Amino acid sequence: MFLIDIVSSILLLAGVFFGLSGAVGLFKFPDFFTRVHAASVTDSISAILIIGGLMLQTSFDLNTGKLLFILIFLMITSPTASHALAKAARHGGLLTLAETKGKQQEHKQ
Repeated sequence: MFLIDIVSSILLLAGVFFGLSGAVGLFKFPDFFTRVHAASVTDSISAILIIGGLMLQTSFDLNTGKLLFILIFLMITSPTASHALAKAARHGGLLTLAETKGKQQEHKQ
């Protein structure tokens, strides 16, 4: 039991670390697309780690199954939502940082 608690704690702390690093990425990255990328990648890995840590804390019963279904649901919906956000931004005419810099240089010439 002691080993399972240690592994669970490590998974939970790693999940919190990735979640917080994704939140920092939302503020630090320069454009919308890099922010969405940072949020989606860290959101997925933090969900896996946190729910994995919580699954180790259960006695492998019905609650473990519920956590597994939540994890599967998050692994399907989170990347889909990020993709939909990025695609809607492109469809709306939002440019990437490189494209914006390229247009600025064209205007200078």
